[in-house]
Amino acid sequence: MSQTLIAALQNPALYPHPVEGFQVIETHISWVVLTGPFAYKIKKPVNFGFLDFTNLSDRQHFCKEELRLNQRLTEGLYLDVLPITGSAESPQLNGDGPAIEYVLKMRQFPQSQLLGEVQSRGELTTDHIDALASQIAQFHLNAPRVPQEHPLGSAAAIMAPVTQNFEQIRPMLSDKADLAQLDALQDWAEASFERLQPLFERRKAEGFIRECHGDIHLGNATLLDNKVVLFDCIEFNEPFRFTDVTADAAFLAMDLEDRGLKPLSRRFVSAWLEQTGDYDALQILNFYKAYRAMVRGKVGLFRLGQEESAVQRAVILRQYRSYAALAESYSAIPSRLLAITHGVSAVGKSHVAMRLVEALGAIRLRSDVERKRLFGEQNAADKGQLTAGIYSADASVATYQRLHQLADAALRAGFPVVIDATYLKRTQREAAWDVALETGAPFLILDCQAPETVIASWLAQRQAAAQDPSDATLDVVRAQQASREPLDAEELAHTKRVDTHESASLDSLIERIRQRLPGL
Repeated sequence: MSQTLIAALQNPALYPHPVEGFQVIETHISWVVLTGPFAYKIKKPVNFGFLDFTNLSDRQHFCKEELRLNQRLTEGLYLDVLPITGSAESPQLNGDGPAIEYVLKMRQFPQSQLLGEVQSRGELTTDHIDALASQIAQFHLNAPRVPQEHPLGSAAAIMAPVTQNFEQIRPMLSDKADLAQLDALQDWAEASFERLQPLFERRKAEGFIRECHGDIHLGNATLLDNKVVLFDCIEFNEPFRFTDVTADAAFLAMDLEDRGLKPLSRRFVSAWLEQTGDYDALQILNFYKAYRAMVRGKVGLFRLGQEESAVQRAVILRQYRSYAALAESYSAIPSRLLAITHGVSAVGKSHVAMRLVEALGAIRLRSDVERKRLFGEQNAADKGQLTAGIYSADASVATYQRLHQLADAALRAGFPVVIDATYLKRTQREAAWDVALETGAPFLILDCQAPETVIASWLAQRQAAAQDPSDATLDVVRAQQASREPLDAEELAHTKRVDTHESASLDSLIERIRQRLPGL
């Protein structure tokens, strides 16, 4: 019936809109009939264990779930669920009589606009990643929480699919090196779980298990009306969707790294953390990235038994080994560093910090972001004032304390850290240095310098764009220059000057750090 129906649906007379032509995209669980302006998605009557579409009522239910869940993330892309009536040979779309099938109507978009295709053409940009990070962060902040009494999201429920991965992969491998690597990965996963179990339980109690997307990667994001849009979330399996928000974000981070885009992965994670404020996620991020990599590797291995070609079997194994190596990389003991920026507002500190994020995998902590997370926006009456409102002495003390608490936690989770703040006061710098000493991390002061004319130009650009969290004005910058406390001799021994208006200066800094800390 199914193939007959798909063929019969390729009739322009059935549709209440012009049809430019037909194309059918087939996956293991659905058919999508493309007509030009709209796409019509039909679920296959299949049962793979993790999904069951064998009953018509279930296909109707999951069509409606796909519409509901994806409308959380998109506007005008998922449109309606329609019955197909009549017969397989002579169907009617949204006609009278009993339904023989259900179809999800969607706005059609070019497959070439999928971010996976954009990336393969070398056209994926930092703007795309920033937009995706913003959309995912806002989605996670607003997603419904899974109730505490719900079994999904418990520590046991988190570990079950991790264990299942290893159990399902092991029979498909025969090479001794592959099996030894798998054993080592399982040992690391189990040890990590035992160490992290209290945190997993606490995160469920605190509401971080939410109704997530479940399948975030570049193949499920597209450009629509020049905007990045995430779509195609998991509708058919609650355990895949009811998960820690970290697991959701980790999938995209892993996918970017698998594609050789480690700087973009780091940029995404940094932006997601800044917007959610969920820095506890750093402790479990690599656990979830490794899990996602092994899921991808396992899915590829499932095709081994279906392939007779020795060449194709070798390709499948090579792809699995790439994912296993990626998972193994997440178990490596990291090099750590605590770097702080030093300089007036608009001197380019955030750009310097982002370079450390992308080049070295540092976690960026921004005073402008954390200050407003603590105290909200500056009142209109206090705009442009250096010591009033959220910029009062007490607020600044609290802001730096928060930055140092987050830095301590990130360093103990195994990540290098760069704190993006002015650090014009010696007491602020000493407090940061104490964090480095307490965690055993090398300490570095990045003394950011630029001519005042350059600073004024950058400040004007930033104010015109109205996208930066800083409230600094040129008067504020001049007041900072007048009141700053200079670096003393001991601090200068831990300082590297960065001329932020000269790209070679920053490139040289990155290279020197790599030479001193080759693990970064």
